[in-house]
Amino acid sequence: MHTRTFVAAAVGLGLVTLSACGAESSDDSASNSGSRTVTLVSHDSWAVSKSVLAGFEKESGYKVEVLTDGDAGQAVNKAVLTKDNPQGDVFFGVDNTLLSRALDNGLFQSYEAKGLDQVGSAYQLDSGRHRVTPVDYGDICVNYDKQYFADHKLAPPATFADLVKPAYKNLLVTENASTSSPGLGFLLGTAARYGDDGWEGYWKQLKANGVKVVDGWEQAYNEEFSGSAGGKKAKADRPLVVSYASSPPAEVIYGDPKPSTAPTGVATGTCFRQVEFAGLLSNARNSAGGKALIDFLITKKFQEDMPLNMFVYPVVKGASVPPEFTRYGPAAEDPETMDPAKIAGHRDQWVKSWTSLVLK
Repeated sequence: MHTRTFVAAAVGLGLVTLSACGAESSDDSASNSGSRTVTLVSHDSWAVSKSVLAGFEKESGYKVEVLTDGDAGQAVNKAVLTKDNPQGDVFFGVDNTLLSRALDNGLFQSYEAKGLDQVGSAYQLDSGRHRVTPVDYGDICVNYDKQYFADHKLAPPATFADLVKPAYKNLLVTENASTSSPGLGFLLGTAARYGDDGWEGYWKQLKANGVKVVDGWEQAYNEEFSGSAGGKKAKADRPLVVSYASSPPAEVIYGDPKPSTAPTGVATGTCFRQVEFAGLLSNARNSAGGKALIDFLITKKFQEDMPLNMFVYPVVKGASVPPEFTRYGPAAEDPETMDPAKIAGHRDQWVKSWTSLVLK
């Protein structure tokens, strides 16, 4: 999901502990069977603890290198364009909003990961062919700046319907649905809530109520949102932002000084459930290493490491979540969802209509 690097950007911590790598050395890429380097391509929010990664490298014998490439939407688009000569072996970060685009373009080859039987069936959206492996889930939701609403003696919005009320005029910033994963998730959430015939009317109301659209999550959260650490420094003026249900705990855990409670809240009636996947790229140079890496991503060790690194929830049964994560960022109880087939059938036209309606 990406999309969650507010910790690094707003608080100044470098979560991505792996070395970025544009290409393998000639020795590593010379032969599929002999390569001891496996390259992971992902969005900017990829993160893992050094000790957890080191454990995998020691046990498997593979050195992991990571190439991050912007927001999830941008990363997926680039991976599709370079599929014949991919940048790496495994892609992590395609989610249910973009899954059909990746699958229809033949981005991945089939691989049934070891341990997949421990992954919840609700997350296995390509279970028949195993072209992708579920790794995490989370909820895209509107976040609000608690201090702003306290100062203005105004109740924060709780639902999609609230966002178009005059009281919240010129307060919301969201991401471009054509380039950003959370932006697209928010659009799909409104489509799920208001239906094929109602979501455009809803967005007309949002536009009339002063919604601001920026390219990606980092800009929206760290530069425009007044409730983030970065936004406070930049004197941002938008107290509502499309982000994640898991954003508030990051503001607490990585705050300096650490606040006693989350300075941001979640409008729980605006959430859309997002599931992220990893897949073995169709033309991977090191398919053996790629398979080992995918297996690693659904081990309990990696799954339990994810919450405080990427601020997402594990999909493996029995994987525990840190108490501070659930205290400040519980998953939504009743998020909007949409069948992947419906997303596949409507996404591109909806994005085209949204662009014409909101950006022009």
